[in-house]
Amino acid sequence: MDGRRGSGIALAVAFVAILAMGIILAVRPWFPSVGSDHGVGVQRMLLYTLGATGLFFILGHLALAYVVGRFSLRPVAKVPRPSGRWERWLALAPALLMALLAEGGVLALGLPVWGTYYGIPPEDALTVEVTGRQFFWVVRYPGPDGRFGRTAPDLVSADNPVGLDARDPAARDDVVLLNELHVPVGRPVRVLLRSLDIIHSFCLREFRVKQDCVPGMTISVWFTPRTTGTFEIACNHICGLGHYRMRGFLYVEEASTFEQWLAEQAPFVGE
Repeated sequence: MDGRRGSGIALAVAFVAILAMGIILAVRPWFPSVGSDHGVGVQRMLLYTLGATGLFFILGHLALAYVVGRFSLRPVAKVPRPSGRWERWLALAPALLMALLAEGGVLALGLPVWGTYYGIPPEDALTVEVTGRQFFWVVRYPGPDGRFGRTAPDLVSADNPVGLDARDPAARDDVVLLNELHVPVGRPVRVLLRSLDIIHSFCLREFRVKQDCVPGMTISVWFTPRTTGTFEIACNHICGLGHYRMRGFLYVEEASTFEQWLAEQAPFVGE
């Protein structure tokens, strides 16, 4: 009996210790600051998810600590056993409640953000194409004509990273950069995401932007940056041995600074 009692109390204490550690880790500030308009909604959804699941984490560990600590003191024969029907309800009810609170809340908070993130951007949005390759990002601006030039897989080379067709008139003023994306603050930015090899994941953590780049697809997302500065463009999907060095930079600038920078960029001339 003493051995069972000691083991039960030790296990109850372990549950409480895990609970305390989880709370300490959860309440410390570890989210990066929100740098986009839609990111406020994403952050709200994340905080709600952590709060809802955290509540069940706390209640579950307190219940486990109580049950183990109390009933470990009794002989096995005297521990009350509920009926099979009652056991099923005890298992099903918390799962249904958690699904309703956690998943239902996420849908209620997340669907409006989803509609904005993947919806039609405003007419004044800046459109930029970002293509993932092992192991760098190719950024393309359409130039003064506002149209992207034609690309072809057979034109891709070390000197032509997206396969831009120089015979297309619309391609002659396109600006192509590597690992460098410039956008103006306060203006919607539409990003057309592509991949030339395998799946990559375009991630701007401060702006709560994350979207896979899938070969054969052009995926559109948009956001409005609301803070200036230099931020990391990360690949958030393991894409090979060089994944660790697939890193670019996002420069959010004042509108006048961005316009001056863009005017100074030389058009890319393909093969």
